[in-house]
Amino acid sequence: MSSSEEDDIVLSRIPKKRHIISEMTPPTSIDEDDIPLKNSGKRKNTIAEDDDYEEDVPLVKKAKKANGSALKKVKKEPKTPKKTPTTPKATTTKAKAADKKTTPKATPKKETKSVSATPKSRKVAIKEESVKQETPMSSQEDEEKYKWWEAQDLDGEQKWESLEHNGVMFPPEYEPLPSHVKLYYDGKPVNLPLQAEEVAGFYAAMLETDHAKNPVFQKNFFDDFCQVLKECGGCGVDINDFTKMDFSKMYAHFEKLREEKKLMSREEKKQIKLEKERLEEPYKTCYLNGRKELVGNFRIEPPGLFRGRGAHPKTGKLKRRVKPEDVTLNLGRDVKVPEPPAGHKWGEIRHDNTVTWLAMWKENIADSFKYVRFAASSSVKGQSDFKKFETARNLRNHIDAIRKDYTEMLRSEKMQDRQMATATYLIDVFALRAGGEKGEDEADTVGCCSLRFEHITLKPPNKVIFDFLGKDSIRFYQEVEVDKQVFKNLRIFKKEPKQPGDDLFDRINPSILNKHFQNYMKGLTAKVFRTYNASKTMQDQLDLIPNEGTIAEKVVKFNAANRTVAILCNHQRSVSKNHGTSVQKISDKLKEYMWQKIRLKRMILVLEPKLRKKDPAYFEEIDDLVKEDEEHIHHTIINRQREQVMKKLQRDNEKLKLEKKPLLTEKDVKDKLDKIDELEKEYRQELKKGKPEVKSNMTVEKLKQQVETIEARYVTTSLQLKDKEDNSEVSLGTSKMNYIDPRLTVMFSKKYGVPIEKLFTKTLRDKFKWAIESADENWRF
Repeated sequence: MSSSEEDDIVLSRIPKKRHIISEMTPPTSIDEDDIPLKNSGKRKNTIAEDDDYEEDVPLVKKAKKANGSALKKVKKEPKTPKKTPTTPKATTTKAKAADKKTTPKATPKKETKSVSATPKSRKVAIKEESVKQETPMSSQEDEEKYKWWEAQDLDGEQKWESLEHNGVMFPPEYEPLPSHVKLYYDGKPVNLPLQAEEVAGFYAAMLETDHAKNPVFQKNFFDDFCQVLKECGGCGVDINDFTKMDFSKMYAHFEKLREEKKLMSREEKKQIKLEKERLEEPYKTCYLNGRKELVGNFRIEPPGLFRGRGAHPKTGKLKRRVKPEDVTLNLGRDVKVPEPPAGHKWGEIRHDNTVTWLAMWKENIADSFKYVRFAASSSVKGQSDFKKFETARNLRNHIDAIRKDYTEMLRSEKMQDRQMATATYLIDVFALRAGGEKGEDEADTVGCCSLRFEHITLKPPNKVIFDFLGKDSIRFYQEVEVDKQVFKNLRIFKKEPKQPGDDLFDRINPSILNKHFQNYMKGLTAKVFRTYNASKTMQDQLDLIPNEGTIAEKVVKFNAANRTVAILCNHQRSVSKNHGTSVQKISDKLKEYMWQKIRLKRMILVLEPKLRKKDPAYFEEIDDLVKEDEEHIHHTIINRQREQVMKKLQRDNEKLKLEKKPLLTEKDVKDKLDKIDELEKEYRQELKKGKPEVKSNMTVEKLKQQVETIEARYVTTSLQLKDKEDNSEVSLGTSKMNYIDPRLTVMFSKKYGVPIEKLFTKTLRDKFKWAIESADENWRF
């Protein structure tokens, strides 16, 4: 029997309970392949895709012999530089020792440091020690000495031998408002219990934000506020109408505090910062198998009002204060348990070395657990990232077989197989998340397996419009062309009796899909396809970039490649509120560069008037700026210079005040201000005469060199403006951090001569140190 004949078999014994055809499905000619397959009832989606930390996966397992050891490959790459400018050279003495499973537990006091006896080595050691003292929380020495990506014995389900830490940092207790600051209800002040006053303050502080004007936010806040009032025994006033609540006095108080904070001197702000760092210091690091590691989110979230993203149904609800009794700590058996805050005790103490979280608690909004984990730059998270990208990289060896199989399964006689094949196609080609079942009180976000009837619209012959809310309530809207058989299957999945609200894929869920993927490759799940396709797309885009141009031009091209991946993964963002201001500043800077360039060319003509006829093209832009624009630029420059002088005066006075020395006045900067006044007069004369004055030591050659410098700045700034405009609604950071193999960025940096600092922030350089040190200019995904 031919494949076309198989398609013609009628497999649609569906009970005719409903006969309504949705208007969303356009009328089309019906062929026999469009007839729905046999209905065996709906299956509820039970497992949602989770892009968070993969808790139950071992840190790094030895790769299969068939594919070779991924870790050994990284280590044995012949062209891999041992040292890069961004990462100091590391010793391996401790790395080998720390790697063994028999490593004894170490404490900070027992930790030793071997220093070479040579004077040069001692000098280097002293210098490194001074750096460490300046940045005590960097854990620099430990990070340098433990290169886990060069270690060998990293297998096993056990995650650690010993773990010691200082617990978590709780937010400060609530400070009551001054007695004259009250909530008003129906025009009268209300004496609120402290707990209720704190909750009211959360809303008052946000009074002028878009969140506080959202009716859903208001309703959820008011319900929770009334509940807290009830728990506190009330306030003597029957508060039952949100519209009668007046937060203006509270809002004014918080605005006053904000203004006072802005007016603080730099030294005051510095002191506050130092005190904050002093309090945080004990929690920033822990000891894992005797090695110092950085801790990530060691702070317990403070109470407040939940905002959420998009149209979240729980926006405005109260995030309640977390107490020590709510917190579970995880650490080694033989270490000292951190002391809880006075008058409290920990909820539970665990010694589970098969997980890598240090503490956890349940938050009340989503009724889910929050974890304190190792920092992104720690060896633990680094190994997890390495394994994630190596798993995605390994998919290249199986992707052809997977695509061949799901293409054949698109015509299967089994409805479940057709749905599985169609879902795999959408996940592979359009990078959809797997999706999962959501509760009624959660945001209505969906993925592939949880798509409903109304989320797709079919336009013959083979166009599909996707329109749904994805992760973080980001709208996914795309009109795409799909394989003809995929289009036919989607039309079948939408056949009656289905109607809006019904699941499109009613025979599969992420669990079934991921179990099917395990047949091809160990560790393969739907999310691996996103990582693979993101990295493969990035590799393909980078291959198209010619190795030419300035560093700024190469960065723009790199960002364009990154943007292609972000669009594939639907990493959108709303335009920031300060985007317009930022763009305006860059535009003003461009105008200023243009004016400087024209001014310099005018100076050239003052010295050599005949050059305009000899090279008219060079001077064609000389009359492009009108007088009004020039005058505006003059004012901008003069005002900026005056502001800089006064700000420096203010900074100097802050230092003198601390040193208890006489303060400076404007008389002390009179010379500088006089020079600015002279410059202002010069600009006025220049505008009046239409040509600038040229200093006696200036030559045409010097002026032309200055023109070239300004033109280079103009080009660089123009590229920055284009980059900012292009990326205003696309988030490049998410794909760069989570989906694009960082070794591709490192490869681009080394091959194209672009400093890694231009591509990775300091945070990402720390997070992907393993990639920076292990990949070279020839590395390929």
